[in-house]
Amino acid sequence: MNIPISSVRFDRNERVLVIGLGRSGRASVAVLQPRVAQIYGTDEGPPSALAPALAELEAAGVPFVAPDALGEILPKVTVAVLSPGIPLNGELVRRIQAAGVPVFSEVEVAYRICQAPIVALTGTKGKSTTTALIGEIFRHAGFTTYVGGNIGNALIAETAKAKPEDWVIAEVSSFQLESIRSFKPRISCIINVTPDHLDRYHSMDEYAEAKFRIFANQGPGDTFVGNLDDPIVAAAPGEDNTRIRARALWFSREPHRQSTLYMRNESAIVYAPPTGDPRPVEIMNVADIPLHGAHNVDNVMAAVLVGLAAGLDRTAIAGAVRAFKPLHHRLETVADQDGILYVDDSKATNPGAVIAALRSFDRPIVLIAGGKSKGTEFSDVGKVISSRTKAVVLIGEAAPEIAKHVKRSNIAHAGSMDEAVAVARSFAESGDVVLLSPGCASFDMFASAEARGEAFAAAVNGTARVR
Repeated sequence: MNIPISSVRFDRNERVLVIGLGRSGRASVAVLQPRVAQIYGTDEGPPSALAPALAELEAAGVPFVAPDALGEILPKVTVAVLSPGIPLNGELVRRIQAAGVPVFSEVEVAYRICQAPIVALTGTKGKSTTTALIGEIFRHAGFTTYVGGNIGNALIAETAKAKPEDWVIAEVSSFQLESIRSFKPRISCIINVTPDHLDRYHSMDEYAEAKFRIFANQGPGDTFVGNLDDPIVAAAPGEDNTRIRARALWFSREPHRQSTLYMRNESAIVYAPPTGDPRPVEIMNVADIPLHGAHNVDNVMAAVLVGLAAGLDRTAIAGAVRAFKPLHHRLETVADQDGILYVDDSKATNPGAVIAALRSFDRPIVLIAGGKSKGTEFSDVGKVISSRTKAVVLIGEAAPEIAKHVKRSNIAHAGSMDEAVAVARSFAESGDVVLLSPGCASFDMFASAEARGEAFAAAVNGTARVR
């Protein structure tokens, strides 16, 4: 059975298999069940881990089909929906595709059922903060706005609620973009591309190509927003400058001929309108940005330029930025004790994010880092740790590898977050920062980056109850 991709409508003619029963997979089941003729769920996880999902499916009357029993239903299935994090080239997905069943990402399905225009953003670091800020900017401008995707809310659950006059703001990962087909946001944005997920991709080029899929289906009526200071993003249009077919708007820290938004004298964010009156317009002062670090100036410029691309009022955009609160576990202050600032940046899961975090403070730093490596290289972050910290406390599987690259900083090791905080506190003095910025995934010691950050805050505050 080979089903034409264009014929898939996710209506009463479809019999759908959802692959992966995490948060996004269960949301796909819930949204699609009333829309399609039949829906099934499958997952390769162990039964103990799947128990909550299986109970949810049973309560909804949705059959669970074990991977080794899929042969019984695949002749009936017309389309499969792939949850984020399930490899497109894995054996399970290849078996389903070999049966002639087209496999769509959850993001693709969310797009196909969405009535509202979509802003889609990707990047290696800072994308959740920037996505949340864009959502606040659109709300501040008076729009009903739904925010979802890799930021934590399943995108399909948000697009299912959106009306034509609303906006959907989507954070999309390289994993989610791998299996899109017709996904075409009204506005796309790439804030940066730095080494990450090299345990999944064979090279940086392959990783970047996954990111570039965000604008692959855009046309002249759409807009692409990019970071001109990031060499990989700046190269996205290709050598002949024709790869991006949408209108391209660029932001940069210094004014360039291509820049639509830039910093003036490092003190103001300035907009140079691409059409109409070309005279630069000041949007806001950099000092009014309520976030730590120069990298967050880039994030704010990306969000501001997206808002301007959508035609939003400049005053509303600036007001939303000034009122924005940092997201949990992203350079979030959890305590100030005895003059020592404790900062949770647990969502920093790659070395580039750690470098940005270390450059966000101009006071002595005691760093807590480590966890499960994602195949990235630690030499660059080791140099920055050596130059910008007085001590580093290493945890998790990657601790020995990180330690090899730290040459001029005190190094300690800890077996738990409680121990790591205690050791960090012993190095710190009044006026210092104790910074949790792991540069690695959490899964060797914690269920999630959020759980890791909560353990840090609990250890800092001497209590298991967080915030």
